Amino acid sequence: MSDQRDPAPYDALLLLSFGGPEGPDDVVPFLENVTRGRGIPTERLKEVGQHYFLFGGVSPINDQNRALLAALREDFAQAGLDLPVYWGNRNWAPYLADALREMVTDGRRHIAVLTTSAYASYSGCRQYRENLADALSALEAEGLPLPRVDKLRHYFNHPGFVEPMVDGVLASLAELDESVRAGAHLAFTTHSIPDSAADSSGPVEEHGAGGAYVKEHLDVAQVIVDAVREATGVEYPWRLVYQSRSGAPHIPWLEPDICDHLEELHGAGVPAAVMVPIGFVSDHMEVLYDLDTEAAAKAAELGLPVRRSATVGDDPRFAAAVRGLVLERAATEGGAVVERCALGTLGASHDLCPIGCCPARADRPAAAGADSPYA
Repeated sequence: MSDQRDPAPYDALLLLSFGGPEGPDDVVPFLENVTRGRGIPTERLKEVGQHYFLFGGVSPINDQNRALLAALREDFAQAGLDLPVYWGNRNWAPYLADALREMVTDGRRHIAVLTTSAYASYSGCRQYRENLADALSALEAEGLPLPRVDKLRHYFNHPGFVEPMVDGVLASLAELDESVRAGAHLAFTTHSIPDSAADSSGPVEEHGAGGAYVKEHLDVAQVIVDAVREATGVEYPWRLVYQSRSGAPHIPWLEPDICDHLEELHGAGVPAAVMVPIGFVSDHMEVLYDLDTEAAAKAAELGLPVRRSATVGDDPRFAAAVRGLVLERAATEGGAVVERCALGTLGASHDLCPIGCCPARADRPAAAGADSPYA
């Protein structure tokens, strides 16, 4: 695979992300896009938007996606892979439909799609597929030719995603004072989602307590712990915890929350902690606010030394991993049997989401899956 440079049948890659406001005037309209159909009053959206206003109304995710876009283009060029890379978002400019329209106008007809979400869940996979179907429907209504879109597999356990996080944990541990380092605990964090969404995440056979969403995070955390032990000789205690909960308080969501966990660690006499945001590709708002602001303030209040390890971002190893995912899928589409890179115990994820995988909250079409209305 390392010598393969032919991306056929693909003639473009689309980087598909969440989007975020680029200034104070964008915050409420952006949140209206995110919450469309839920009937949330504008005043409530202004309250929610305070997280963004603390940072000048600008989400860091857009610049991070620009950096990743540049890293992908640089990696592809250096590897001799002739494949243009475009960028589109679900909730803010550049919008997904506009990106697909540009791609079709440029003559692109078979598109590989990389989402900035590494794990199986409704919001991390199926919802992106629904957005793709919506965008294709808009192009169809305009009389434009429809491209085929193929979403690349989940990459949560790909070495190019995991290994940079291992380095981030080692760097954070090294920053702790030697007097507390050996007794530190690792708090692996990811986005909390409703229990019901977690339980139904992944293919039907993986549904159950926590579903594929929790199982995948636990497996990646164990891989990182094993790698850290190999590098340091220390078996650091760890736990998977959650952050960024939203929604009605009476609906059960995955727990414990990172701030509650820090209180628990402090109460147990743990001398230090490293927060490891394995659920996030880059340092976007939920990392900068929920961890670097809110959780860091809780740790300071407790007198608990903490560090937050880096996300993958535009690490060259991740860019190379994306190239590998494209070429892997291209070879598979051509009928070849290829080695699929994956660490841990779960193996490589499926290419095509099967029927019943991360089921929808409502009856909406989704592209790039076994149930897609678009070939």
